[in-house]
Amino acid sequence: MEYEIVDTEHAFLPNWQAAMPAARMVLRAAAQGGAGADVSIRWCRLRAGESITVILPALLARNGKTVILADEPGDALILEALSAGAAGCCNTHAAPEVLQQVAAVVGNGGLWVGQNLLQQLIGRTARILSNQNPASAKAALPDTLSEREKQVAAMVASGASNKEIANRLSIAERTVKAHLTAIFDKTGTRDRLQLSLKINGLKL
Repeated sequence: MEYEIVDTEHAFLPNWQAAMPAARMVLRAAAQGGAGADVSIRWCRLRAGESITVILPALLARNGKTVILADEPGDALILEALSAGAAGCCNTHAAPEVLQQVAAVVGNGGLWVGQNLLQQLIGRTARILSNQNPASAKAALPDTLSEREKQVAAMVASGASNKEIANRLSIAERTVKAHLTAIFDKTGTRDRLQLSLKINGLKL
């Protein structure tokens, strides 16, 4: 994939360099004016005090998906970015591994909302579905899952994080991740949110 990083100055941060060494830097004024080639993902830095609604429209008019790199990230800002049309929002100074995860999710057609907000959304979705249709919320897990995989899947569907699952089951987080990989494959789901919706009885 081709990446373009948009900022008010040519400041290629070390974490960007490590995650996207071939990315092009483009000044925001030029990018908003239509300069630069079309790319797979356009990363736009949102500095402290700046408004998403002022920055995004011109960038969204071009081909490629836009991810906001926020100097002051937060759940409200992430939701605002997604509502405005961005494909994701993360911390400007996120570790290279996180930026690569964002790129993978967005590049495959997903939205990046961040782990904290994702857990909140899953938990709220599970509670809403359970209240609306208690019977479907208790739908049986697929028989193809092992007993441990069923435990992990049920906890994910209730909004538990990998760390919480690991603590409750007295296993390592890497073991939880391994179980999740198998669960996604066996249930035909792509991520935690899809899995939660499926287990809680909502058709995808």
